[in-house]
Amino acid sequence: MRFIQFVSLFAVCGLAVASAQQTLPTPPPQPGAAAAPQSVLPPDTVVLSVGEFKLTRADFENILAALAQGGRPASTPAAKRQVAEQFGEMEGLAQEARKRKLDQDPTVKEMMRVQADSFLARSLAEKLTAEVQLSETDLQAYYSGHKSEYEQAEASHILIRYKGSPVPLKPNEKDLTEEEALAKAQDLRKQIEGGADFATLAKSESDDAGSAAKGGALGKFGHGQMVGPFDKAAFSAPVGKLTEPVKTQFGFHLIKVESRETKSFEQAKPEIERQLRPKMAQEAGEKIKKETPVTLNDAYFVK
Repeated sequence: MRFIQFVSLFAVCGLAVASAQQTLPTPPPQPGAAAAPQSVLPPDTVVLSVGEFKLTRADFENILAALAQGGRPASTPAAKRQVAEQFGEMEGLAQEARKRKLDQDPTVKEMMRVQADSFLARSLAEKLTAEVQLSETDLQAYYSGHKSEYEQAEASHILIRYKGSPVPLKPNEKDLTEEEALAKAQDLRKQIEGGADFATLAKSESDDAGSAAKGGALGKFGHGQMVGPFDKAAFSAPVGKLTEPVKTQFGFHLIKVESRETKSFEQAKPEIERQLRPKMAQEAGEKIKKETPVTLNDAYFVK
């Protein structure tokens, strides 16, 4: 990771560490004493020094926790060392900036305040999410009202592309017009209805290289994971029956639905919780926004 990216990540995470004067004093190690394993070092042990600034194990582990929440976990000793080294570089530059009194610059001071407020706002959002209480009744009610969202289909298809399709043209293959592609799809359907093996034809004729290699198999998918016309056909066609050619922007599809099932409440419960928790937290946030209205001066913000 480039240093500037690391600095940005620290800023985004809103990390703030106590000053050197606020750090608990730690007695110096005794000469010849063996280094204690990291897991048994006291929380107030200094693990990083930059000039007079000292960072304790407890503070450093708070930084690691914040970085993990920001999507950059550091769990191995090597990764932790890298974080410490990069943090040390950043702190060294920050100390020089303070020596030059850049922290007294009005623009810099304002940006520091904005970053602090931004972190507080994100912290509140996380707290609101954590405080959401979802009862079994709430979850059951949502499941009952959105049961179709937890329906899954398993299907296979053969795709015949036409001119303008985003699907790449296979080597030595003719770029078919829509009419030609439709005619080919209809012919293949007749062959399959007449006893030809679907998977064999998919491997040789389908323009969807990924599924063709698997005999046209697409696996399981839920509502909204496929383009509209394909989705509609996959969730309405009789199981085990071959559809008429279905046109999408990719070409004409012959779809064979292998199975359809709906997740039980217990299966869908974790997913429902993941959907409802941020939604309810957002509603709580919107309520807070209404209680603290924002007023803009139209004399300045001219349309």
